[in-house]
Amino acid sequence: MKKVIIITVTFFTIIAAGVLTHNLYKSYKIKNAKIIVNLKDNLNVEVFDNIKLSDLLQSINGKLINDFKIDTTHIGKKTINFEFINDENIKVSYSFDIYIVDKIAPLIFSSNSFTINVGYTGDLSKELFCGDNYDAKPKCELIGQYDVNTPGTYNLTFKATDSSNNVSNTNFKLIVKEKSTNQSTNTNINSTQDFNNLKNIYKNNYNKIGIDVSKWQGEIDFQKVKEAGVEFVFIRIGSQKGINGEYYIDPNFEQNIIGFKKVNIPVGVYFYSYADNVSEAKKQAKWVIEQLKPYKIELPIAFDWESWGSFQDFNISFYNLTEIANAFINTIEKSNYTGMLYSSKYYLENVWFKTSHNIWLAHYTNQTNYQGSYNYWQLCNNGRVDGIKGNVDINIFNK
Repeated sequence: MKKVIIITVTFFTIIAAGVLTHNLYKSYKIKNAKIIVNLKDNLNVEVFDNIKLSDLLQSINGKLINDFKIDTTHIGKKTINFEFINDENIKVSYSFDIYIVDKIAPLIFSSNSFTINVGYTGDLSKELFCGDNYDAKPKCELIGQYDVNTPGTYNLTFKATDSSNNVSNTNFKLIVKEKSTNQSTNTNINSTQDFNNLKNIYKNNYNKIGIDVSKWQGEIDFQKVKEAGVEFVFIRIGSQKGINGEYYIDPNFEQNIIGFKKVNIPVGVYFYSYADNVSEAKKQAKWVIEQLKPYKIELPIAFDWESWGSFQDFNISFYNLTEIANAFINTIEKSNYTGMLYSSKYYLENVWFKTSHNIWLAHYTNQTNYQGSYNYWQLCNNGRVDGIKGNVDINIFNK
């Protein structure tokens, strides 16, 4: 009996020793695994660049386990940790540092002149457009002498500096003039564009021609608009009373949506926003969805943000603004509507980050040269259509 016990212990001892030896060997292999990682020469990455791990690697002796996207939304040093299977079939780890940098200068007021009245009391540097892709608060300043109480033309420089010391400068003329006493608001009728003429120029078998309206178009004769050949309409559903202000329904929204639907003109809506953060944009989208419950719409819901003249008051970057728009549109689309971003050609090209969402392009010209993709084109704001008193925006939809 004693002998059997000795043999049993010896047997398990042998097994244990074998396992131990195997684990030691495995540990030794891992510890001494060959790791060859050649990095790209330049590890400075532009903020917001869309890059993956493999974009930073020259070569490795093996295969990546996960070629993940790099978060480049914050400037500064960033440590990248990753794993790969080397050419000995061993999983190994490696880490290295990259530096996320901002080399893009702020975008500033680009007109040749700016006019104010004598006695102006505001902060002129805040009235001129000044913003940055990354910084919410770039330093925006006027350089030069001027007197708001003395009429004249002053040569000034507008300068903007971001936290990475990227600088933009532009020279412009500040015109200080006496306040006009002429209260006339007469509109030159020759500056308008007749809907029938536009229809003859732009309408074909592959598009549709329509309008967008709000309270500013007043009482509309919907049947006449239908007979004029309008094929779709975007209606302002509402807006916001400034930053952090309450939301309100456009005074003519209800009669407009009921009227256009009665004559079977397809309807979309837009919300004029003053959102300064993602949470606010989501709330606005939910508010819009709530207002639409009694109605069925066929076209997109557009996010309309146009506070460029007071952009500095919002304390947001261009990236922040794009995230705000995305938050609104994504919330809309989660409720099975189609979302869309409305903006002009200049801001689509210079401010907004690229988006996969639908685009409603505003470009008042005979033929747009905008190079990006778009779904609707607002070609003028001085159209004249039977059934509407005064001017109205004209739009083209390419099927």
